[in-house]
Amino acid sequence: MPPLGLLYIGAVLEREGIPIEIVPTNVLGMGWKDIERKIRTEKPDIVGVTITTENRFQSFALIKLAKRAHPGVLTVLGGPHASMAAEDCLAHIAALDVVVRGEGEFAMLDICRAWENSPTLAALADIPGLVLRVDGRPLSNALRPPIPDLDALPFPAFHLVPFEKYNFKFPVPGHGDLPAVNIMTSRGCPFACNFCATPINWGRHVRMRSPENVVREIEFLKERYGIRVIFFFDDTFNASPKRAEAICDLMIERKLDVFFKCDVRMDVMSRELVAKMKRAGLFHLSFGLEAGSDRVRNEIVGKKIEMEHFHSLVRWCNELDVIPNVFFIFSHPSETWAEAQETIRTIEQYQDRIEGSIAILHIYPGTPLEALARERGILPQNFSWTKKYFSKIITLPMAQGDVPLFVDRLTWSQISELVLRWSFSARRTSILRKVPQALRHIRSFGDLKRHLVMGEVYLKLKAGKRKRDALHSSVKK
Repeated sequence: MPPLGLLYIGAVLEREGIPIEIVPTNVLGMGWKDIERKIRTEKPDIVGVTITTENRFQSFALIKLAKRAHPGVLTVLGGPHASMAAEDCLAHIAALDVVVRGEGEFAMLDICRAWENSPTLAALADIPGLVLRVDGRPLSNALRPPIPDLDALPFPAFHLVPFEKYNFKFPVPGHGDLPAVNIMTSRGCPFACNFCATPINWGRHVRMRSPENVVREIEFLKERYGIRVIFFFDDTFNASPKRAEAICDLMIERKLDVFFKCDVRMDVMSRELVAKMKRAGLFHLSFGLEAGSDRVRNEIVGKKIEMEHFHSLVRWCNELDVIPNVFFIFSHPSETWAEAQETIRTIEQYQDRIEGSIAILHIYPGTPLEALARERGILPQNFSWTKKYFSKIITLPMAQGDVPLFVDRLTWSQISELVLRWSFSARRTSILRKVPQALRHIRSFGDLKRHLVMGEVYLKLKAGKRKRDALHSSVKK
């Protein structure tokens, strides 16, 4: 997808007359040498890099490369991971000058103006939302207040990237793969799941663009780029059901003729809202159940969702011909094998009625889960997000991203069984094709052992399935 954070920053800087170039190296097919050559040749005043926990090591490498190619450049890191682990980044990445914590649009504008007048770190000392290195140690400036009026922001500057190279499409039933784009209509999440950084990063108060502003952007993107599918990239599109309904009313009234998908909170959905969203173009609806156990879901995760909400929303989606995509997570804190079985039984029970997405619980910086992981020793005492740990923490880079996994009461054999049973229920039969790639990602004896355990569980489940199929066949005869 196009990088919305950078495109919003680019739009604000461009509006204020500041020369800005966004370089999406992935879609441009640029390698490290190409990037280094570009920075060395063009000598930009500032290089800004966005970072997530999944891609953090690439972002760190890019910061180091930029400083090596052009020692006088100001290196700035922003994005979700930087916001949540600013001090850790600055303490360990010597080539990094500044971290932007929180929203980047006006922080980057202030940085550019200050650096133009006086290209020294001292000139940035009073800019809210920055974390700087002072006398060798990270020092946090005052927090920057959230942007109160999101309608006042220009639309993301999609013209600053080669939009046609993204090949961003979604398969819409009955229509094939259609050109898509991502849009954010709100920032923040009012809920507080223990593993999620969004309420800390964006805030618990949800700031929302007006329905008119949202629909104007859809109209623009459809006319300019021929977009047919909108991916509403909000954490909770229906944080205000009334506003979600108003957006849909405008989409219907103006006959936008687009399809859309979004993520919602299930206990504030109604059949009437799903039906209206369907009329406006909804074809794919995602929502998190996380766990089949009431105790785990509500007391440990903090989801406060009842199973009846899940049953109802899946039923409404099935009745209205909307694809329900449900998020599940395995290996919650204190989750027992019996409780994990409740989750996999729910997935298997609904295998023909939902699209299921699963993950082994990820640890993200700044979350309550990270604090618990450090307390329990799942993350070592001296853990830094800037270093690669090949034996002390568990990751599955190929399948789950290079993010530490929270493994508590469940054994690796049990976690493997849960993941593989989900794979079988979802009819994902290509696991064997992933074996060569998985072997290439083995970095320690622990990695090898975990892959062997998963292979053993796979063979046992396959043998059991064949036995059940044979028995079922003989009974039918």
